[in-house]
Order: sequence, then structure tokens, then C-alpha cells
Amino acid sequence: MEKVLCNKANYFSEQLGYDVTIITTEQKGRDNFFNFSNKIKFIDLGINYDDDNYKSIFVKLYESNKKRKIHFLKLIEILERIKPDVCISMFDRDFSFLYKIKDGSKKILEFHFCKQMKVIEQKNIVMKVIQYIRIQTWRNIVKKYDKFVVLTEEDKHDWGNLKNITVIPNSISQTNNKQAKLQNKNILSIGRASYQKGFDLLLKAWAQSTKKHQDWTLTIVGGGNKDYMIELIKKLRIENNVILKQPTTEISNEYLNASIYVMSSRYEGLPMVLIEALSYGLPIVSFACPCGPKDVIGDNISGILVENYKIKELSHAINRVIENKEERLKMGNEAIKKAQCYAEEIIMKKWTELFATLNL
Repeated sequence: MEKVLCNKANYFSEQLGYDVTIITTEQKGRDNFFNFSNKIKFIDLGINYDDDNYKSIFVKLYESNKKRKIHFLKLIEILERIKPDVCISMFDRDFSFLYKIKDGSKKILEFHFCKQMKVIEQKNIVMKVIQYIRIQTWRNIVKKYDKFVVLTEEDKHDWGNLKNITVIPNSISQTNNKQAKLQNKNILSIGRASYQKGFDLLLKAWAQSTKKHQDWTLTIVGGGNKDYMIELIKKLRIENNVILKQPTTEISNEYLNASIYVMSSRYEGLPMVLIEALSYGLPIVSFACPCGPKDVIGDNISGILVENYKIKELSHAINRVIENKEERLKMGNEAIKKAQCYAEEIIMKKWTELFATLNL
């Protein structure tokens, strides 16, 4: 999400000459990971929700509610001072009250996941029901915004008949001049070590594939606690066929050194990694999880979609791309063509057209 925000804010500022301010709640003096334009202003409110680490759920709720009120008041003060024409929430803690602030700006809400993400995350049936009810309350809030932006047609359908909803995908900031040669015996997957990314499913699928392709390697790049991944790799005895790497700003090298991109997520919004992988000409093997893969590679020309959670089928799809060099190269060429649909100038035009409908 930060990379998407960076690309979009830089374009607004550098290409369109917009006055851009980004408001955060817990930056704590840390530098941004990505390179934002020097023209962009940053304001941190110092709310620090993430500092809440209370043993009692009731104390945590009390403290979070108190911080939310402080957040609300500080945001009112900032917006009334800078007088923006448009104010966009990325569906964080401010989404429940930003629309209430009467500073004269148009309010846009954008959602970077799939609607059912909170339900999918839960393993307990009771918690699934609670989260399902919670999501239904979101709908009433969403309707209060001037515009609600989702990333895929699939997610738009899930939200139902909302008059203010529109689809604007993520973009790639630039078209790559380099294309992966698809000769290296290396498979790439990128993402934070979390339940969402499904690396446990990927490693199990990869363990099946390595029985036939012991000369190939799976490289997983991303942050988070990888202890569970390390334990699973040892248990599956695939230490010689898996490389775990930390996040890097030089991610292009990882794409160029790969021959296949695999995504095993349980859910997404519109994964930037799939679009970036396409732009480097990488064939995709992905679960057909909600949401994103169906929009990006639903035609099965630039990659292969596999039914969600089907580990054996994921392994078979990986094997198919490994074993069929001609098909792999064809998918790679189609991937380059597909990536053009997400070119920055095309996607950012959708944003300027959206602003035009707001009668600023």
C-alpha cells in the first residue's frame, strides 16, 4: 500500500502539479521506505495506535477509543488549516470518521484488500461470524463518502449495488526496459511472512515439485517473522531448494533473475507484485484467490490460475511451466502486453477523471 501511495502521490505532485500532503498517525520520525517526491508534505499526528499492548481487551478498547477521539480532533484542525480540495482515506482508522469532517473537501475512500478479508483471516467459526457482521456495518459508512474506490471488478461485485463505487486498479510507475530471459532455474514469490500470503501452502506445493525438479530454486522475498517458514522448510526437507530474503529497494533484480512468479495468497486486493511480474515478462502461477488474480490473469494467457488452497494443483501448474519452455516464453511475451493495461498514465487518467466528476 505504501508503494502504491508513493507512486500515486509522486505522479500527482510531479506530473500534474498538485499540492500533496500525506497525513500519518505513527511515523515516529522514521524515514519512508520508498522515495517520495520532495514536493510532498508530510504531517504525522503522533497518535501511535500501534503502541497499544494491553493484556485486558477492555482496557485496549478504552485506550483505542480515546486515541480515536484525539485523532479525529487533530485531523479536523489539520484539514481546516490546509483546506484540501480532495481528501482520500486508505481505509485505515480514519475511515469511520473522515466523512464527518466539514472542511469543504470532497471525501474519497479507497480499499486495497478484498471485502471478505477479515472473515478469511479468522480460523474460528464464531470469529468469522463476528467479522462478517462487522463488514456489514462498513457498508453503511462507505455509502457516506463522495466516492468509494476499489481495485477490481470482482470486489466491486462483492460490495453490491453502491451508487458511489468505482474501480481504479493499481498502476506500475514505469514500463520496464528490461525483460527477464526466463532461463534461470529460479521461481520468485514476494510478500510479508503472514497468514494472508499463504507461504505455508506454497512451500508444501514446492516440496512436491522439487521431487521432479531438484535443480530449481524458490526465492521468497519479504519481511515479517519467518520462523514458521524456516521450521516448515526443515520439516519438508527442502532447505537446498528455498532461499529466504529480506525486503529490498532493488527488487527489479529479483524479477530479472526469475523465470516464473508464483502467488499463493489466501486473499488480496490487487497485488502489485503480479502487475510488476507481468511488466518484467514473468509467467504467473497463482491461486484464484479473492481478489485480483482473476482480473489480472483471468484469460490464462499470461499465466495459470489454480483453485484456491489446492496445493497439489499449484504444484502441477508450477511443474507445467517449468517443463514447457516454449509455453513459458509465450506466457512471458503475453505478460508484457498485459502489463500495458496498468501503465501509470492510463490508471492516473482514471483518477483525474474521477476528480472531474466531483465538481471541485
